[in-house]
Amino acid sequence: MTTMPAEPSDQSPEQILVIKLSAFGDFVLSIASFQAIRAHHRSARITLMTTAPFRAMAEASGCFDRIWIDRRPKWWQAGVWLTLRQRLNEAGFARVYDLQRSDRSGAYFRLLKAPKPEWVGIVPGASHRYVMPAGPATHICAREADQLALAGVPHPGLPDLSFMTADLSALDLPPRYALLVPGGAAHRPGKRWPAERYAALARHLLDRGLTPLLLGAEPERTEIARIAEAVPGARDLCGRTPMMALAALGRGAALAVGNDTGPMHLIAAAGAPSLVLYSHDSDPAKIAPRGPSVATLRRPSLTDLSLEEVLAALPPAR
Repeated sequence: MTTMPAEPSDQSPEQILVIKLSAFGDFVLSIASFQAIRAHHRSARITLMTTAPFRAMAEASGCFDRIWIDRRPKWWQAGVWLTLRQRLNEAGFARVYDLQRSDRSGAYFRLLKAPKPEWVGIVPGASHRYVMPAGPATHICAREADQLALAGVPHPGLPDLSFMTADLSALDLPPRYALLVPGGAAHRPGKRWPAERYAALARHLLDRGLTPLLLGAEPERTEIARIAEAVPGARDLCGRTPMMALAALGRGAALAVGNDTGPMHLIAAAGAPSLVLYSHDSDPAKIAPRGPSVATLRRPSLTDLSLEEVLAALPPAR
């Protein structure tokens, strides 16, 4: 279960800042790190700096006492930068865990007055500076674990998503179902396996006694509707599954197949046996979902990936 903050002592608690701004999949991959930091700083007051889409998930996690929403100021918004500098310096942070490891979070380090708090990150001048390893690709979770180890935080395990609950009664779920996630970022069409092959996969799952549930958001509505029309037994849940519901569905799914997109991170971490499909637009060695049963399949172009190859790579359904 998620470790909850300890009751405050008579003394002022240590102030800790964690920075994780985006993106969806990266945020989910960092949940195990959030939980490890919370367990390591049981009596501290921990603030998360993030962006608005992840507030609800962060609040539900029990890892943080306070959430700051980063407005991501432009370089020319001097007033916003001055307000942020004042806020950072007045908070009295003893340590900052920079899990974003970006130029923007590095700029926030430079806003802090001397003597600066302990900073666990990649920015030059950090008290606990993590240097990205050379050589073969390293998964983001391995890099994050090594970064936290510099500050004495034990190695994070798999994330515990038991805090993510949702009432699924309105979805009228079938007894056994498989999740299909055929969407992805609209500006990266190369990350999508063709809709007609998802339709063929849906027919195969129906033959196995699994009802395919088609998941996605508004930008995927047309694609999902095409699959649902081609496979009458499939269920179109486009736009009906917010983040908490995705985790709850993943907890009950017999199987999940999807492209390299944020929802697959939640579904896999929640426990669904998952197969994630990759083109050369992204590298599973760096960013594959983490969960108890995750397989990946990669081709230079997903248009070259056949149904037969996907069927052969499916993990055992539960």
